[in-house]
Amino acid sequence: MPSDRRHSEVRSKFGENLRLARKDRDLSQEELAFRSRLHRTEISALERGLREPRLSVLVKLAAALDVSAEAFFEGIEWRRSKPREASPGRFHVSPNSQGQS
Repeated sequence: MPSDRRHSEVRSKFGENLRLARKDRDLSQEELAFRSRLHRTEISALERGLREPRLSVLVKLAAALDVSAEAFFEGIEWRRSKPREASPGRFHVSPNSQGQS
């Protein structure tokens, strides 16, 4: 699978996990934006998998939702390559995983 597609899947899964955590707390994107001191359009772009969050954004979102940062990575893992491959590894998104918070 091409690297761009894998990264797109990772962004999409992160966004799905973020959206589930937000909805579990019955918050609108606007309310989450206010609580996290981010712009609502950034929340929207993250949930739709259009952007990858910076570390500072990840910390703000986790605090605003009162979840661990790990909750956003449910179903996303890094797999090491085989010893003789040139690549150090790749991301993998579990196809049947459900976001949990």
